[in-house]
Amino acid sequence: MKFSPPFEPARFLKRYKRFFADLQLADGSIETAHCPNTGSMLNCLEEGSVCYFSRSDNPKRKLKTTLEYVTCTSGKLACINTHRANQIVKEALFAREIEELADYHEIASEVKYGAENSRIDFKLSVEGRPDCYVEVKSLTLAEIENENEGQGRSQKIIGYFPDSVTARGQKHVRELIGMAAEGHRAVLLFCVQHQDIDLVRVAGHIDAKYAQLIGEAIDCGVEILAYQASLRPEELKIEKRIPFERVHSEH
Repeated sequence: MKFSPPFEPARFLKRYKRFFADLQLADGSIETAHCPNTGSMLNCLEEGSVCYFSRSDNPKRKLKTTLEYVTCTSGKLACINTHRANQIVKEALFAREIEELADYHEIASEVKYGAENSRIDFKLSVEGRPDCYVEVKSLTLAEIENENEGQGRSQKIIGYFPDSVTARGQKHVRELIGMAAEGHRAVLLFCVQHQDIDLVRVAGHIDAKYAQLIGEAIDCGVEILAYQASLRPEELKIEKRIPFERVHSEH
């Protein structure tokens, strides 16, 4: 996904009332931007750090700017605009860039499904095979893990989901379990909108119920994929698959 004009740099000052963020622009002025993220944004709120925003010329919008990228405690950029995850995954699906899902000819978005009256992000179809239900989750939480290797030490950046307790996320996992039980293909795809994450884990230390459901989902045949995005002011796109690790040590 290319952006024209590219996102502009600023300094992040604060986030408040969930949907507002104050930014200091290059000329020193203070701009209140829309913050398109309902989560906790854990480890993503570094006062005074570099961030990037987009502008809108929509006359109906009260806030003309949107916070897009922030600098996290890891020192890396993350895209906190959760709407971007589905956009870039959709682009990658049509471009056949997600290898595990490249064989489907029909791609439908926001299709009603499931026992709990949900909408699946993407329903993929091809003649002669079960439909594939793909739920996308935007991942921005990263934690640094130190490792001992012989006489030295190394660090890994671990991506976690969710960043807060998520009843909605739990519901989506239950729906995927239901689809797998009916004989469909069910996929949970973590769109990792954070630079340089080495692997993805479920944040059982934040939402134990979600972690339990993920374990049940895997046992029932739900597939877990993690794809990392590359973040640049002029472009955001799916770049590569990274490992998903089912079991992790509690903090």
